[in-house]
Amino acid sequence: MKTYRHLFFDLDHTLWDYNKNARESLAELFTDFALTEKGIASFELFFDAFVAVNFQLWDHFNQGKLDKASLRKVRFQRIFSQVGADPLGIPVELEHEFVVRTSSKPHVFPGALEILRYLKENKYGLHIITNGFNESQTLKIEASGLSPYFDLVVTAETTGYQKPDKRIFEYAIKTLNTNPAECLMIGDNPISDLLGANRVGMDAIFFNPENLPCSQPYTHAIKQLKELEGIL
Repeated sequence: MKTYRHLFFDLDHTLWDYNKNARESLAELFTDFALTEKGIASFELFFDAFVAVNFQLWDHFNQGKLDKASLRKVRFQRIFSQVGADPLGIPVELEHEFVVRTSSKPHVFPGALEILRYLKENKYGLHIITNGFNESQTLKIEASGLSPYFDLVVTAETTGYQKPDKRIFEYAIKTLNTNPAECLMIGDNPISDLLGANRVGMDAIFFNPENLPCSQPYTHAIKQLKELEGIL
């Protein structure tokens, strides 16, 4: 079995349960801002529109077609338009409140803290490589109890490079004074995580709880984080 020294995790949708945390904060905002009075018929309609719009915006961001400011500016405009509500009725504080509330939520995927404790006890260096924004990722890591486990957190905003650009991986490798053969990437996104790792010659584990198809090569695939015990 290959020996690794450093394990790189994606954060959102891999350790930190983005959908659960976002749903919880959006439910609060739906009530607090009385969005039914803004023309949104139900929370489920609102949440479904959020998932569709947010996925598309982040896909564009990961491809370099959209910057941070633009993503946050248009997110709720597009959501309101998709559900047939007037974008001019969006509460001014809605985007800011969404970012702060969601980033402060603690929910991680089942077994996340347990597997990180196991890996730390087995002397792996644990690190994060994320395309998320600095302030929100810092809040997420602290609020969810992930902070004690990680030695290095590398963000696209800090490095200027977004996964799957190999330079963000090279930055992490150089910072740790290691090489790709000693490293392993664990993430849910076939492009950002798997292709990015492949480009730098790093092995990768595909975290795939929903058993989705994947066009990128990977070293292992898992549905639950606990399965890492059988690999590492």
